[in-house]
Amino acid sequence: MAPAHADESVHDGEAPEDYVMRVAEAKARAVHAQFPDRVVVAADTTVVVDHCILGKPADARDARRMLRLLSGRVHEVMTGVTIVDPGGRAVTKLEVTTVEFAPLTDDEIDWYVSSGEPMDKAGAYAIQGLASRYVTRINGSYSNVVGLPVSLVYQLLRR
Repeated sequence: MAPAHADESVHDGEAPEDYVMRVAEAKARAVHAQFPDRVVVAADTTVVVDHCILGKPADARDARRMLRLLSGRVHEVMTGVTIVDPGGRAVTKLEVTTVEFAPLTDDEIDWYVSSGEPMDKAGAYAIQGLASRYVTRINGSYSNVVGLPVSLVYQLLRR
């Protein structure tokens, strides 16, 4: 693993799908520049509700805001995955999973935020952690919601 320094800001008018694919490719190319004779896999994940991108919360207040947006609703988790081969050829694909949350009370949100778990997670939750109790349904790749769509990565690497 190597750190990937890339512009992760959302550009004006940028669609969520385009955003995650752009950032994944930028990360992959940044790492490929350091290791040009290796295969590089990079990904970027975001949560989308009402066409609004929810990245990692800035603080506890922001995490509460995001969880209120997700409460009792359906949202999408989008991950862009890029693979760059030693020749510099890149392929980028998108994985989208739909997630439904149960309605959350303010006490549940406060409890979850106080756990610290939401603070470094897109959309302010970890499906594999304490927030699993709030997820009523998913449609698509579970591993995508965790942060890396394993089956998609495997398919891309097989090529």
